[in-house]
Parts: sequence; structure tokens; C-alpha cells
Amino acid sequence: MADTVSPPDGLLQRLLAGQTIALAKSITAVENDTPQAAELLAGIQPHLGRALVVGFTGPPGAGKSTLVNALIVELRRRERSVGVVAVDPSSPLTGGAILGDRIRMSEHTRDPGVFVRSLAARGHLGGLSPMAARVIDVMDAAGRDVVIVETVGAGQSEVEIAEIADIRVVICAPGLGDDVQAIKAGILEIADILVVNKADLPLAERTVSQLKGMLSLREAGMAEVPVLSTTATNGEGVIALADAVETRAGTLSGGAVGPEERAARALRRVRRLLADAAAQRVRRLIREDSGVNVDDLCTQVQRGELGVNVAAAQLLQRLKEPE
Repeated sequence: MADTVSPPDGLLQRLLAGQTIALAKSITAVENDTPQAAELLAGIQPHLGRALVVGFTGPPGAGKSTLVNALIVELRRRERSVGVVAVDPSSPLTGGAILGDRIRMSEHTRDPGVFVRSLAARGHLGGLSPMAARVIDVMDAAGRDVVIVETVGAGQSEVEIAEIADIRVVICAPGLGDDVQAIKAGILEIADILVVNKADLPLAERTVSQLKGMLSLREAGMAEVPVLSTTATNGEGVIALADAVETRAGTLSGGAVGPEERAARALRRVRRLLADAAAQRVRRLIREDSGVNVDDLCTQVQRGELGVNVAAAQLLQRLKEPE
């Protein structure tokens, strides 16, 4: 009988050969955390680091998906193969991805040089699905030249994109609120490229000027951050954006990213996976079938019979017990 833990016979080799069906099956295995996924991820490790990972983030309504779609067209014109990890909001009923990004990028479904996968955020606060990094690795191993990661658009909580992308593109749009708040949240500090999308709207030039003014206040010696204007709906400025991405990629040492930064990212990923595993165990703990009467604890807290810290300590004590 075949080993049920190993990846299906030949799947790894077909993935490394860039076969689209193998890529889809591999991502499904990884996202569902199947027993085969661990061996698959181990098998692709020697083949990682070739893809350029470009992260897109910014507030809702900035037009990220439309701009990503336009950029895909330009990258394909330049004969780059593209993978897209589109992290969609989760359905409050099922926890699954709403798949809005997949619908918007449907024009590429017949192009074997473009592979789009939507992932559910599933309540993760950093703007990225916990599985996103693994899916990026699978696309990298499959030989995609560029992997684009688009976050859910949660605004101030999306700085995790800095830990996963070689190049970070922050999208803004005229009239979406106080730009200073974005700086306070750390969004602008992670930007390698700033884009004011919907440049045909009023206040677009003012927004560009504001961003340039904010960047001028940064410490001396920091890398220059270009501020571009685009109108994704008609393709205006998209060529300049693709040029800026390639220019930035050319400044990175040691391939897509230097070895020291890659090692630091690996450490951060281990820490994040540990935190995710702990969070999953907490969720299991507070389920009705866990043996812990969470409702009773909450009722005691509500009545003033038990302090919040004591209730939390009782739950944490269960975490120390063997499962």
C-alpha cells in the first residue's frame, strides 16, 4: 500500500515542472493542511527564492484589485508568468473566501501564464491569511516569475505584508480619509512604492503632493519611495508602475531578496506559525465539546463573581494540560 503521508506520486515533480493542475492540487493540500502538505512543503524548500513577491495593500475602496488586474496584463505583455494570492474577506457564515478578487480577475482564466488563488482571511487581523506564506512558496516552486499578494484591505492592520513581500506597493485613493492616520498606523512606512489610484478623481494631485510631503519628513538616508498616479480602469500609469516594480527588483541583492532578510523572514514566519497554532488550540478549547464551560465562566464574570483575569487564567491553565 502506498505511503499515505507522502505527496501523491509525482505531484512534487509535476509542481516543480510548472504544471497548472499540479499547482492547484498542491495549493489545495497546503491550504487544507492535509497530511501530504508537510512533505510537499519540505520537498519544495530547495527550490524557493526565485520568484519576485510583490505585495499590494491599502484601504478598502482604493481599487487594489482593479490595479492588480491591470498590472497582470502589463506583466504578461512583458512575458512574465504571474501567480496571484488574493486574500479575500471571510464569509461570516462559512469562514470561506467571498472570492470577489477571483471574479474580478476572471479574464485571465484561459491564460496558463496566470494563476489566481483566493484565500479566506478567516478573521486574521494582519491582513493576510495564515496560509498565504505557504501558498506563495508553492507558487514560487512552480516557477512563477512574479507572485502578487493582495491583502483584504483592512487598512491599519496590514503591516504583515512587510514580512512576506520583496516589494511592497501601498495603494491610496483621493478622498479616503486622513492620510496622516496611515502613517501613524505604519502603512506608509512599509511602502517601497506609493500609488495614488483613481487619479482622474478630484483631489488626486493634492493627495500626491501630501504623500510626497510626508515622505520628505523621513530620516535622511532612507531609500527613495516613488509616488505614482494611476487610473486602473483605463490603464493609465500602469506601465510606469510595472517599470517601478522592475527597477526596485533590480536594486535587491542576492536575487529577489538578500540572504539575511530571507533568514529574518523565516524566523518571523516560525513565530507567526507558533502564534497561529496557539490560537487554534484556544479556539478548540472554548468550543462547547471541549469540556470547558466557557458560558459558565462568562456568566460568573458578568455577575461579578469572577474576575476577568481569573477566568482567563483558568482557560490558560487548560492550555498547559496535554490534549
